[in-house]
Amino acid sequence: MSTAALPDVQVPVPRRRAVSTKPRLLVAELRGMGDLAILMPFLQSAVTRFEVTLLAVPNAAGLLQRFAPEVELIPCVAPWALFSGGWDLPRWPWSRLAGVVRALRAREFKAAASVWPLASDQIFLKLARPGKLIGFGRPGLRWLLSRDLRREQHTHRPEAWRRIATELGLPEVPASQPRLRPARARHVVLHSGASQRLRVWPLDRYATLLAKLRAAGWTAEVLCDAWQLPRWQELGESSVRVATSMDELVETIAHGAAFLGNDSGPGHVAALCGVPTFTIFGPQVPELFKPGQPQAGWIEGLPCPHKPCFDRCKFAEPFCLTGIDRDDAWRQLAHWLKTVETTHA
Repeated sequence: MSTAALPDVQVPVPRRRAVSTKPRLLVAELRGMGDLAILMPFLQSAVTRFEVTLLAVPNAAGLLQRFAPEVELIPCVAPWALFSGGWDLPRWPWSRLAGVVRALRAREFKAAASVWPLASDQIFLKLARPGKLIGFGRPGLRWLLSRDLRREQHTHRPEAWRRIATELGLPEVPASQPRLRPARARHVVLHSGASQRLRVWPLDRYATLLAKLRAAGWTAEVLCDAWQLPRWQELGESSVRVATSMDELVETIAHGAAFLGNDSGPGHVAALCGVPTFTIFGPQVPELFKPGQPQAGWIEGLPCPHKPCFDRCKFAEPFCLTGIDRDDAWRQLAHWLKTVETTHA
């Protein structure tokens, strides 16, 4: 997102605290839909012991309403968390950020937690004055945390939240989710979008996979981002559509026997719905970002010395992703689908 479109930070409306014997926990997840989907099982565990407040982007409300309705949402689009243009300091909404900090302090959190090893997030959370701050530190900056849980360079995101749950004494966060809806036999849901175009495998190659899937006896339903719609129609996929709400996205994905897509939010939503996922990776690495689903499959992007580059590719295009051959992708996908079918049988 460019600095020309920096969104406002919303100041939360003060609300009367309900009488509760539970301590208060602040959880921060200031990035996108995939990160929020990964977080939901942790929140479901956390509400058993804490009054939980989530500091997140406004569209987190759709997932919370369905998967963790007891959690309070304080909406905040943090300028430093934007993919691009986030450090244009003169344009930051300083007064509104200050309002968020005041609202957080008023809640008197016993603890705060985040999985991002970023000083920017951790400093903002410290401004809320929680009793302790739990997270994953970086060399030289671990003093920001009361408890640093980092043991390796890269921690799989679901594992990171499970580690925080253990530190807080919460009930065990399951490694997989039960199916939200019954699966339609031999039905694949494909979502070709991603929050960053660096993660989007070319649509003509997805069209090739669709043709092969249908020839092999699978039905397929295609969702996409709005900018992809004309191209899909050019490719002859007349029934493709853009999900207009979180409910529509969840319900469509939840009925799939399998999900196919990029390394992006919809794949993690699929895992949250208990749907086996197959991910086409590019700039990121599976050991850090693969969906938390026991039957998750993937094809890894081509080698690059800069991976994981966190969506800041040093080349004219992400060759790690665009270099993935459609025939190789089909061979790996077809093999994975056989394992999914065997498990269902």
